[in-house]
Amino acid sequence: MDQLVIHSLELYGRHGVHTEERTLGQRFFVTLTVGLDTRPAARSDRMTDTVDYTRLIAAARAVVEGAPCHLIETLAGRIAAKAGALHPSVRTVTVEVRKAHPPVAASFAGVSVTVTRQFPSRRKAHA
Repeated sequence: MDQLVIHSLELYGRHGVHTEERTLGQRFFVTLTVGLDTRPAARSDRMTDTVDYTRLIAAARAVVEGAPCHLIETLAGRIAAKAGALHPSVRTVTVEVRKAHPPVAASFAGVSVTVTRQFPSRRKAHA
């Protein structure tokens, strides 16, 4: 399976269990990997035969900037669901959401969760 990858998309949201996270907000970094067959798009050179990465970015942005949730697991799952619905060629979506500066009294590079979701074939068979 081929992959389209959006690396470390930086977004701002108000997610977390702590009041200050939901009030002040924080930066999140999202890496989105979409599994699909790119051969139809490679043959046709038409955007309609693949997933548009600008739409993937917009979908991730809408989720992160949208309704708050407590857990980054929930956030990653919402992004995966939205991304998976964008085009019938999408078979899998893997989303990593990283909080760069969680409110923890320790020095570390952040915390992340990665989820993978599968989507059934939705392309019409050609007779």
